[in-house]
Amino acid sequence: MAIRYGLLSTHPPTRCGLATFNAALADSLTTSGARTAIIRVAGDGDDEIPDHTTDVAHTWPVRQADGWRDAADALNTFDVAMIQHEYGIYPGADGADVLRLMRRLLVPSIVVLHTVLSRPTPRQRSVLEQVVATAGAVVTMTGTARDRLVAGYGVEPAKVTVIPHGAADLSTVPVIRRPRPHLLTWGLLGPGKGIEWAIRAVAQLRSLDPVYTVAGRTHPKVIERHGEVYRSGLHRLSAELGTSHAVDFQNIYHDRAALGALIRSADLIVLPYDSVEQVTSGVLVEAVAAGVPVVATAFPHAVELLTNGPGLVVPHRNPRALAGAIRRVITKPQVLADRIRRPDGAVLGWPAVAARYATLADRLLAAGTRTVIGSAA
Repeated sequence: MAIRYGLLSTHPPTRCGLATFNAALADSLTTSGARTAIIRVAGDGDDEIPDHTTDVAHTWPVRQADGWRDAADALNTFDVAMIQHEYGIYPGADGADVLRLMRRLLVPSIVVLHTVLSRPTPRQRSVLEQVVATAGAVVTMTGTARDRLVAGYGVEPAKVTVIPHGAADLSTVPVIRRPRPHLLTWGLLGPGKGIEWAIRAVAQLRSLDPVYTVAGRTHPKVIERHGEVYRSGLHRLSAELGTSHAVDFQNIYHDRAALGALIRSADLIVLPYDSVEQVTSGVLVEAVAAGVPVVATAFPHAVELLTNGPGLVVPHRNPRALAGAIRRVITKPQVLADRIRRPDGAVLGWPAVAARYATLADRLLAAGTRTVIGSAA
């Protein structure tokens, strides 16, 4: 009999990394024969999805004081609860209400950690340690995240499994090269994305005459707090540096087909992120799986995946180093040619990733593992 998964997360039409990840994982589990339904976490400003829609079994509005209770009861109607964890999506101090939900569960839970901070606040550390203690199993998407979790938090190492972030299969998407070198960054924009450093790098690459595509809308939470200040600043910077003709801002949210075609048209993916904490990047995994070279700043996931791999890592906030790495990849493609291996796409593809989650769920069910039942107060 097919396992029934209840997946707790933000979910489309919410536009964020967790929502995209959760939808892809649910689709892949369903394709493999499992039964899945979404317990959707809906924040203020999210488009509401009625509970009777096809894939959403229940919606937890975060402004509802005891919403965690009904969400837990909804998860209890499935065989396994799969919980996406990020501090910012659940109500309570540092998202602590997810603990109330987990302590009410009567079924095994798998918690997927999207962030593991190297320098958490005391409360962030406490919340994450309790999440891990209460879960039946915990997944990190990189070895770096697992090592950081085990070394820096009071957790049981045996509970932690590394399963990589999944990626779409773009092998059937035609490769259409442009007449000028095509550099690409995509994803929701906001401070910390580092696009300003990439624009400054493009200004140093006039002899290559590149086109730099910046694809994606501004993050909804950034718009809510600051409007389009960041994007407007990028436009001004590009004009000041004389790169307006070379930078193509696409202020749209690409669907899967359009994004796949855009990725396959790129000669190089540029990830100039400011973060020194980021242990998981779906964009990085998509690029590697698609077989496109990457130049990235030294955030943890990039260091792990690109060192001696299909890309180059450069220091943060250093446009000269960024420009040098881009020039090297564009003018000497053989530098990375032997590192770009198509098997990576198969290993990182969603079918393979979903199969590993299914194996973990089978193991929990076979062991009769349940989450720790305690006070839900």
